[in-house]
Amino acid sequence: MNIAALVSGGVDSSVTVPLLKQMGFDPHIFYIKIGMEDQDSFMDCPSEEDIEITTWIAKKYGCRFDIIDLQEEYWATVVKYTIDTVKKGLTPNPDIMCNLLIKFGAFNDRYGQEFDKIATGHYATNYETKDGVFLATAKDKVKDQTYFLSQITYPQLHKTIFPIGNLPKSDVRKIASEMSLPSATRKDSQGICFLGKINYGEFIKNQIGILPGEIRELESNKLLGEHQGFWFHTIGQRRGLKLGGGPWFVVKKDTINNIIYASKGYDPISRYSDEIILNKVHFLNPNHDYSELNQIKFKIRHQPEFMEGFITIGDTTSKIVSKEKISGIAPGQFTVIYSNDEKTCIGSAMISEDNN
Repeated sequence: MNIAALVSGGVDSSVTVPLLKQMGFDPHIFYIKIGMEDQDSFMDCPSEEDIEITTWIAKKYGCRFDIIDLQEEYWATVVKYTIDTVKKGLTPNPDIMCNLLIKFGAFNDRYGQEFDKIATGHYATNYETKDGVFLATAKDKVKDQTYFLSQITYPQLHKTIFPIGNLPKSDVRKIASEMSLPSATRKDSQGICFLGKINYGEFIKNQIGILPGEIRELESNKLLGEHQGFWFHTIGQRRGLKLGGGPWFVVKKDTINNIIYASKGYDPISRYSDEIILNKVHFLNPNHDYSELNQIKFKIRHQPEFMEGFITIGDTTSKIVSKEKISGIAPGQFTVIYSNDEKTCIGSAMISEDNN
């Protein structure tokens, strides 16, 4: 079996290589570069160190190694999606789109056709039944990354292999240490997919600019202050409003008039709702019949905890009614749907603008 291993230089993807070797495979290692270093908002340039580490790993395990540049594809898809989304006043998720459009998309289209599987350092697993392949949650529920894989296509899912999916993070670190990998003590990346350490606000400012507008209290319409553009703020946001006497939370955005509405208090009722209106649901395995799907677990952001609810699926829109009211329902963000036993990631859908 021919396997392409996408290695970034971080500990998780690095450990996939010795694990694949132990499984009897001879992976071809690829480092994907998207060339963000010329951006003013780029705070750190990790690619040189990343490539050095990945080259070392390839030599240690006798693997073929190639550096590939997908800058053009990245900017034409993931960056364009991010900018278009924030311009609409919605909340983007570049990491979800990066997996769909770059790691399992552009890479496979240009380089992956000769490979049977594409291995990554995601904390996820998969399993197969008579209905085909399903995406399953990782053993480490805190590190589980199925949220970020929830939009990939079925052919992409069929090609995935996740060597660390059945390991807790502590074991991954231990393996890296035992194998003397240079990434063993490296901190986990906190950057957006492939962007490294960037100042997100500065990045958006450089791409879109600023547009000063009012911040008003939702309940009274009282003028509270000024913002630099609604695209810098998302529903549920607390930090960055620069208002006194808080805490203040962003609860609504009027993109037509460029007004941000905020509510005060640690638990303002205006932050909470038990209904989430979704655009059309993307099922990871369309071969399975989900017509009777009702009671589910779900997440509206990447977090260890699952929420409980009931889903009604329509042709163009769907709705989740949560058992408990939840905060921070941000249009544009993704809601990811799981089986009631929390083992299978069923799919996902973008939160509709009708939630505003």
